[in-house]
Amino acid sequence: MKIGIIGAGHIGGNLTRRLTALGHDVSVANSRGPHTLTALAEETGATPVRAGDAARDAEIVVVTVPVKAVPDLPDGFLGHAAEGVAVIDTGNYYPRERDGRIDEIEDEGITESRWTERRIGHPVIKAFNGTYAQDLLDRPLPAGHPERLALPVAGDDEEAKAKVRALIDELGFDTVDAGGIDDSWRQQPGTPVYGLRAGAEDVRKALAEASPQRPEALRG
Repeated sequence: MKIGIIGAGHIGGNLTRRLTALGHDVSVANSRGPHTLTALAEETGATPVRAGDAARDAEIVVVTVPVKAVPDLPDGFLGHAAEGVAVIDTGNYYPRERDGRIDEIEDEGITESRWTERRIGHPVIKAFNGTYAQDLLDRPLPAGHPERLALPVAGDDEEAKAKVRALIDELGFDTVDAGGIDDSWRQQPGTPVYGLRAGAEDVRKALAEASPQRPEALRG
């Protein structure tokens, strides 16, 4: 598949490593320009590009940037993506530590990923937001393995969600359908599933135990 990754931090970098190793055609971008991605490109065979070109012809696009950087993504960056492109949002809102207060999230009570959808003008699938980046390299296991980890996946577009879940399975992890984007608060920071290393049954239990009340420490 043609996959675009915007953001080359811990999650974006390790997804680039794994997806190229699986034979996918990966374009990767960051905020500093393709010349800063030479080492990652040489290591993986991915193509370094500008953020505005990362989604070109891509069937899946991963947006893995700080929430505060989402409005800075190039206008229309999904305009040349493949028809039916699935957009993965890995973002987490940290108002005190990094992102500053976002009024729509705080005052309207919308989920972080719904806010991101509004900014980019395209539905997203929330995944990898509570995943340890190193686990992408160290903990993939074949389907059916009793110690295989499961990741929650939320989104409104069922076709896009199925595509993302199939990709995660290929990466070596099970998935649990966490509902739509309005339900994705169940996997935001401060919830039982966030950062949980567990199988599908425990992930389902953690999602069910989540509270819609954002912890005080995670409010702006």
